Amino acid sequence: MKNIKVLIAAALLGIFFSNLILGKDFKKAENFSLKDYNGKLLTLSDFKNSKAIVLIFVSTQCPVSNAYNERMEKLYSAYKGKNVKFIGINSNKSETADEIKRHAAEKNLQFAILKDENNIVADKFEASFTPEAFILNGSFDILYHGRIDDNRKADGVQTSDLSVALDEILAGKSVSNPQTKAFGCSIKRVSK
Repeated sequence: MKNIKVLIAAALLGIFFSNLILGKDFKKAENFSLKDYNGKLLTLSDFKNSKAIVLIFVSTQCPVSNAYNERMEKLYSAYKGKNVKFIGINSNKSETADEIKRHAAEKNLQFAILKDENNIVADKFEASFTPEAFILNGSFDILYHGRIDDNRKADGVQTSDLSVALDEILAGKSVSNPQTKAFGCSIKRVSK
């Protein structure tokens, strides 16, 4: 009986760790539509002809997300001419479209930022943090999920995971590290 319990525990741990390594998130994303902070409806399929679609869950109030504002804008600027689309998604229940609009203007964020009312898209992607990034191809296959880089402080960055993944995709290669551990503030969801 003891051996059976050990085997069951080992099997469960194996499933748990394979989900961590392979990522249960590595699947095809569903199309979705959300409004930006100006009320314009955007649909994921609007970007299906892109070489890559970068979705980043962001916040106006999270200090970690705010520490990445300049880096997110630099990434957007570096890749926008390479047919890579950047979309910010704000799923926090207390952050309004007006607040998002003011924040984007103050921080000079030029990429689209959509308001995910009731955190429906965050739930579909199983996103937990701000910032947390996903890279999709035009067929909405999730090619990368995780952090933007490995350090909250820009001067301490050693690995620029999101940029490396984008460069590999643009070069026609597979992403060498398709899942990293995102970190930041938790997404403040509505109660369901």
